Amino acid sequence: MKKYIDILIVVLLLAAVPLVTGGSAYYLRLATLALIYMSWTVAFNLIFGHTKQLFLCLGALTGAAAYVTVVLTQQLALSPWLSVPAGVAVAAGLGALFSYVSVLRGLGVIFLGIVTLAFSLIFHNLVLGLRQFTNGETGLVTRNLGFPLLEQPLPAYYIFLAVLLAALAVYALLMHLRTGMAFRALSDDELTAELSGIDVTRYKVLAAAVGCAILGLVGSLYAFYNGIVSPSVFSFVGVDIPVLIGLLLGGMRTRLGPILGAAAFALIEELVRPFGQLNVLVYGILLIVLFVSFREGIVVLLRKRLGLALP
Repeated sequence: MKKYIDILIVVLLLAAVPLVTGGSAYYLRLATLALIYMSWTVAFNLIFGHTKQLFLCLGALTGAAAYVTVVLTQQLALSPWLSVPAGVAVAAGLGALFSYVSVLRGLGVIFLGIVTLAFSLIFHNLVLGLRQFTNGETGLVTRNLGFPLLEQPLPAYYIFLAVLLAALAVYALLMHLRTGMAFRALSDDELTAELSGIDVTRYKVLAAAVGCAILGLVGSLYAFYNGIVSPSVFSFVGVDIPVLIGLLLGGMRTRLGPILGAAAFALIEELVRPFGQLNVLVYGILLIVLFVSFREGIVVLLRKRLGLALP
């Protein structure tokens, strides 16, 4: 239990956030978006941080889950309790497929990134082309389709907090089991891990499937919370860049890194909001700086400078 006290502390602190927002719907929405970024970053930490699978289609995967969920709910009058798992299954299946093909074909980190980036472009054009189902650039309104609690700011906040807690619990469980040892071996040296008897394909596909399932779940719920699902909501800039920055800023292969990094990005996003479209320029510069000179992240920095035993 002591090993996971940090998760309990984080959850308790986040649970108290609505108490300090002063009842402001604006600040509560910002806090909710921070929770969404945190969950996405925890998922990406499994995919990229531990197994070096650079998926540059996070927005496409979350968007695919969201669109499948909303279209099934609207067109087939399916209950969200059934359509959300369908969306999650689509995201998990796509992630597992990309991972399996990359291992089978021996794709490196860069080539996998290019392939998944191509899928991101394909997804965007598919959404625009199937406008009879997706309504093209305009998107689909998701109000009154189900999950009325997600349409209320305070209940929605705690629902996403529960999802974050579940994502952290899954991450902690995987790292505690033999899977964690395999992930650590893969992140150190994939060839050595394979020579030592670790089934590289199995563990990479597992990491991708679990991570993408988390991405899909959050994406599907976000569609109902946001009130609309459109290509811009799940764009590369809207999902992939925040998650990349959050993970690099917080620290890869750490438990608290995705939380701290995503929280820091949410603050940065609010600060650069007045710049309008120039905020993408700020994000690009920040990514370059992080890749070049700050790859260890906040958690490792705190470990070294303050001697804190952060997981």
